[in-house]
Amino acid sequence: MSCWMPGCPALSMCRGVAALPIACLERAKDLKTRLGILLHKPEPGHKIGSSSKLQLGSRRRDSSREVLEWRESFDQLLKSKSGVNAFHTFLKTEFSEENLDFWLACEDFKKTRSKTKLASKANRIFEEFVQSEAPREVNIDHETREITRKNLSGATSACFNEAQAKTRTLMEKDSYPRFLKSASYQDMSRQAASRGSSKRSHT
Repeated sequence: MSCWMPGCPALSMCRGVAALPIACLERAKDLKTRLGILLHKPEPGHKIGSSSKLQLGSRRRDSSREVLEWRESFDQLLKSKSGVNAFHTFLKTEFSEENLDFWLACEDFKKTRSKTKLASKANRIFEEFVQSEAPREVNIDHETREITRKNLSGATSACFNEAQAKTRTLMEKDSYPRFLKSASYQDMSRQAASRGSSKRSHT
C-alpha cells in the first residue's frame, strides 16, 4: 500500500516507523527472523521420514558390524574411530592410556609435512612419552629409547617407527586381549549381536 496524499494513513505509518530508533528496528527484524524459524520448525513428535529411518537403521547396522569386527584383529580395532575411543576408555581403567596416546601421536606426526614442525613435534613427543621419567612414559626398552633419541638429531617422519612398533606390540599382546574380555566390550558385542539377529529375523 502506498500513498503520498496528505493525511494518508500509509504515509503517517511510514513517518512513524522512520522516527523509531534504529535499535528498535533491528530488534523487530530479529524477532521477525526468529518467528520465521519457529514457523518452519517441525512440530514436537514430528514423524521421521522413511528415508531418515532407513539411514538411521543403516548406521546402526554398520556400527553393530564394526563392534563385532574389533575382535577379529587389533588392526580392525585401530582402523575404527569408535573402536579407538572404546579401547582408550578401557586403557584409562588400567592407567595405561599413554601407550595408545603415544601411538596416535606418532600417527599424527607421520602426516606432518613441514620440516620445522616435524622437529618441534618430535621433541615434544619425545619429552612427553619417550625420555626417562617422561610425564607419560611408555614402556619401551633402553635400547629403543636411545635409538629414538639419536633419531631426533635429524628428525624425519620415521624417527618414532621403532618405539611406536614396540608400543603397538605391547598393546596387541597385553591390553587388547583384556579389552576383548572386559565387561564393557562383552556388553557392547552382545548388544551388537542382538541388533544383528533382530535385523535378520525381520528380513
